[in-house]
Amino acid sequence: MKMITGGAFQGKTSYAVHNFGILAENIKDGEKCGFDEVFGAKCIVNYHLLVKRLIDNGVEPMEFTEQLCSENSDTVVIINEIGCGIVPIEKSERIWREQVGRCGCIIAGKSQEVVRVIGGIGVVIKGGI
Repeated sequence: MKMITGGAFQGKTSYAVHNFGILAENIKDGEKCGFDEVFGAKCIVNYHLLVKRLIDNGVEPMEFTEQLCSENSDTVVIINEIGCGIVPIEKSERIWREQVGRCGCIIAGKSQEVVRVIGGIGVVIKGGI
């Protein structure tokens, strides 16, 4: 498993395509794909939005993430950093933010490589060459 993280619109997906040989047809979008689709995906983008959908549908995100890590250990997971900045006023937004962070920790812990992308440049923070 590999994890790519960073802020919004920093080139994370392009980094995955160019550095891990991901083809467009092998990318599942966490914002709109079926929950079961991620278990066979080569790459999952917008995992933070998948977490939001899981919460909204009554699915426990950390359990789902643990299952994903055990069943699809070859995937590349792309997740936005959403924990910086002002703490949201809305309780649901705070819960989502916390769950994204916890799920990110699970993925990072199970990943052989973790990369933070800033301005299209990847900085390996775990594993790598």
